[in-house]
Amino acid sequence: MNIDLSGKTAVVTASTAGIGLASAEGLARAGARVIVNGRGEARVGAAMAAISAAVAGAKLQGVVADLATTEGIAAFTARIGDADILVNNLGIAAPKPFGEIDDAQWQLMFQTNVMSGIRMSRHYLQGMVARGWGRVVFISSESGVNIPKDMIDYGWSKASQLAISRGLAETVAETGVTVNSVLPGPTRSEVVMRLIDAMTADGKMTQLEAEKEFLRTMRPTSLLGRFTTCEEVANMVVYACSVQAAGTNGAALRVDGGVVRSIV
Repeated sequence: MNIDLSGKTAVVTASTAGIGLASAEGLARAGARVIVNGRGEARVGAAMAAISAAVAGAKLQGVVADLATTEGIAAFTARIGDADILVNNLGIAAPKPFGEIDDAQWQLMFQTNVMSGIRMSRHYLQGMVARGWGRVVFISSESGVNIPKDMIDYGWSKASQLAISRGLAETVAETGVTVNSVLPGPTRSEVVMRLIDAMTADGKMTQLEAEKEFLRTMRPTSLLGRFTTCEEVANMVVYACSVQAAGTNGAALRVDGGVVRSIV
C-alpha cells in the first residue's frame, strides 16, 4: 500500500517525543506538511531536526504552544488556521491511588487529555467538512477500556476520548471526513518508560526484565509479550489518516498487543 499525503497539512499535537513524534515522522514520510507542536522551543527544534534527518525533504513547521490551555489553542490556531489532518496526541498520565487524586489533578487531566482535543477538533473540523475531506485521530488508550485502578483519572480521560471520537464521526457522517481513535497498549513512550526507569533504578532488573514484570503484573493479557514501539502505533495513525482509510470511520483501532480481551 502506497500512502501518499502530498498536498495535505497535518497537525500533530505534542509531537516532540513518543507516539506524537513517530506519527509526525510517519506523516512526513507520506508526503504531508507536518506541524510539529510542543511547549518549548528547544524540544520542538530537536523534534524537527530528528524528522528532517530521517525523512529527506520533509516539509515541517514548528509551533510552540501549550494546548492544554485556551490561550495556547488560540495562539496555535492563529498561526495554523487550517489543516487537512489532526492528530490529537496530547496527553498526560500519573499513577496515583484514587484517594490521592485531588481536584486540581482531575482538572489538569480533563483540560490536557480531553479539552485539548475538543477545542482543536472544533476549530479544524469546519474547514475539513467545507472541503469534503479530512482526517481526525484521537490517541486514546486501552486504559479507556480497561480502566487501571492506579490511574482512574487517566482511564476516565481516555474513555472520554472514545466517546468524543465516535460522536464526532456521527456528526460529520457522509462529508468525506473521518474521525477515529487509536488505542495503544503499553508502549515505549516517555511516560511509560519513566515507570520502567523507576523499576530499574536499583539495578536489580534490566529494562527488558522490567517490561516483562510490568506486563506480568499489570497487563497479563498481553499477547505480544513486550511493549509496542511508538513506530508500531504510528503505522496505524498514518493509515487512519490516509486516503485508503475512507471506509474506516468512528472506529476504535487497537494497537494494544492483544491486551484487551474482546473480539470486537
